[in-house]
Amino acid sequence: MNILDDLKWRGAINQETDHDGLNDLVNEKSVGIYVGIDPTGDSMHIGHLIPFMILKRFQLAGHKPVIVIGGGTGSIGDPSGKKSERVLQTMDQVHHNEEALTAQLKRLFGQDGKFAIVNNYDWLSKMSLLDFLRDYGKLFNVNTMLNKEIVASRLEVGISFTEFTYQILQSIDFLHLFQNNDVQVQLGGADQWGNITSGTDLIHKVEGADAKAYGITIPLMLKSDGTKFGKTAGGAVWLDADKTSPYEFYQFWINQDDRDVVRYLKYFTFLDKEEIADLEEKVKTAPEKREAQRRLAQEVTKFVHGEKAVEEAENITKALFSGEVANLSASEIEQGFKNMPSVDVTNEKRNIVEWLVDVTSIEPSRRQAREDVSNGAIRINGEKVTDTDAEVDPSAAFDGKFVIVRRGKKRYFLARVK
Repeated sequence: MNILDDLKWRGAINQETDHDGLNDLVNEKSVGIYVGIDPTGDSMHIGHLIPFMILKRFQLAGHKPVIVIGGGTGSIGDPSGKKSERVLQTMDQVHHNEEALTAQLKRLFGQDGKFAIVNNYDWLSKMSLLDFLRDYGKLFNVNTMLNKEIVASRLEVGISFTEFTYQILQSIDFLHLFQNNDVQVQLGGADQWGNITSGTDLIHKVEGADAKAYGITIPLMLKSDGTKFGKTAGGAVWLDADKTSPYEFYQFWINQDDRDVVRYLKYFTFLDKEEIADLEEKVKTAPEKREAQRRLAQEVTKFVHGEKAVEEAENITKALFSGEVANLSASEIEQGFKNMPSVDVTNEKRNIVEWLVDVTSIEPSRRQAREDVSNGAIRINGEKVTDTDAEVDPSAAFDGKFVIVRRGKKRYFLARVK
């Protein structure tokens, strides 16, 4: 099947400006296709990942992906469906975010063929106000702009002229890429439909009605319970390993609902139809094994963080489940115990009862500490300790950086050696 048929099977197409024209185009040549992202932050989250996964599929199918970092548009902010104006960032912050996003995108697209990353600041910043009004303002009808969903949703509470003109700037991007980068397709989320069609309209006005310029949007992704995909109790799931560790990233995917996992396999992995069908059957016949979730977690984590991150995440998962933490690396402990109760300690050796009570406050009293140690309820770095005269040596394991305490079957504590 061609790329559009594959996307349709995956449920990844929401709207197309001209299906037949685009279908003919992708069948006859390698097509330039772009996705844009504004540098409003210094990391993407998994909501941002959706259109880039689709762009990656075009790359793997032999087409030419172009990524637009919105240094120009990001400096003013888009309406984005929010009920208030975006807070303008300093240009220093915009440039910092540009560099961080570029590094992330290079990791995602730099392995399987050619791609380009461009910055719309390079052409938008060179345009004078008079050029903007004469060359482009005349080509946009205010009534049409007001009817675009993303603008219409803001009219009741008000929208600034700055954000109102965002769709013109994005349209200029598409025209610039069409003229200079051989880009004929723009891809975006469902909320970008108005901006995308403004771009195709501008190209047809400037280049002629027969110009081959097309737009595609991706459906809004909701979980089976109707809530927005990608949000957790702890907030967004980031692609930056310092914001969301690879272990936490892996856990997000492995904990997906049976009702959602097949859809996510279609969206977020490059597995073929037969393998996904096999995993779908396993969800029905042996859901307790969670094979589909594990495959999903492996594939997405590998795509974003690499094979080594998958190995580390699975090592941590296995160790926490079994209690056998002794073989974890210091890096794996940092990830796996990030959100567990922790305390800072020195590297001084102390009697275990004193250490549990006076140093860490893991135990409420010496009587309780002696009882728990004697009953085998305390494990230090994975080893059961039953001798109340034993010593805790904080420098003995994990490069002298950590001591892991397990009290009972499930309660873990992390002591960070300072």
